[in-house]
Amino acid sequence: MKTNRAAWIDAPYADLVVRESERPAAGPNQVVVEVRALAVNPLDAIVQSNGRVMYRWLPYPVVMGEDVAGVIVEVGEDVVGFGAGDRVVAYAMGLEKGRDAVGGGGFQAYVAVEAALTSPVPDSMALEDAVVLPLAFSTAAAGLFEEAQLGLDYSRLGAAANRDDVVVVWGGATSVGGNAIQLARAAGYRVVATASPRHHGRIRRLGAEEVYDYRDPDVVEQVVAGVRGCRVAGVLAVAVGSAEPCVKIARATGARRVAMASPPVSFYDQPRRAGLSLARLALFARLGLRSALLQVRSRIAGIAPSFIWGSSIATSPVGPAVWQSYLPTALASGIHQTFPPPKIVGDDLSAIQGAVDTLRDGMSAEKLVITLGATG
Repeated sequence: MKTNRAAWIDAPYADLVVRESERPAAGPNQVVVEVRALAVNPLDAIVQSNGRVMYRWLPYPVVMGEDVAGVIVEVGEDVVGFGAGDRVVAYAMGLEKGRDAVGGGGFQAYVAVEAALTSPVPDSMALEDAVVLPLAFSTAAAGLFEEAQLGLDYSRLGAAANRDDVVVVWGGATSVGGNAIQLARAAGYRVVATASPRHHGRIRRLGAEEVYDYRDPDVVEQVVAGVRGCRVAGVLAVAVGSAEPCVKIARATGARRVAMASPPVSFYDQPRRAGLSLARLALFARLGLRSALLQVRSRIAGIAPSFIWGSSIATSPVGPAVWQSYLPTALASGIHQTFPPPKIVGDDLSAIQGAVDTLRDGMSAEKLVITLGATG
């Protein structure tokens, strides 16, 4: 057995434990990456906090993790354009239904990833900078371009096209929001966004024409006034609690679609253990009530709200359009900036659990990254 190490979650709600794992082999259309940098995502904290509530199909023990960057060490059948030794960033999809929940998880030294969701990293770019992209970039692309979401036109992605239509991004300083701003601009759309004031300058540099303080009690009215006279192609709701104001914006501007990247309540507001508790019951009661009210208000206004699943691009034309046609050139030219900036919090797999705990306590405009040395 070729040696490998992974950060395992052995059962729902359990802490991560680092131990040996079998090194995965590259299947058809896959590459194996020796991981040099990985990032943690809210999804990892949600899976650990929720047990089987969302990911019922997971056959524990599993390896979590979606964001990886490193060096290709093996190339599978039918893979074109990649070779051993290439520096790449990739979306590890082991948590998704029907995938390899061990060999396909990103929290390990070697991981098998889909070549279609892998991009070369320019020599001028550090792997720890590139690794902030995969899940956020894919979720942003799904929310903007999938037909079941905002359904925006991506046929001119990266071609310097200009349109008069506006996209509203609520939560521009989030990982998903910052990538959505850039992707919408690359497709030719105008963008307005919300963020806290300390991030306004950075969000404008990413491509937003106007940025509004999401904490301002009049922010919905400000956004509506700011886009008056323009066609709003859609509203992307990022961050907990963003769906309700986004539906108000859609209703006031005539937009017909709202794509939601976050639930209406925080799944962190519950104990990380099995069984019923008052906190868990209260959380799911709030979730059910707010979701029902949102659907009713949206349908009355003729708005179609939808929840984004980032991995949907793996089986649609959006995946190759953004990961293969757009991202390699955009990274090499600097058109697409890696966002948010990485915060290095360790240099070993043992640092991942602490990073997930930190993320659960709240993060803004940063991505927690762990670097790994070459295994030889």
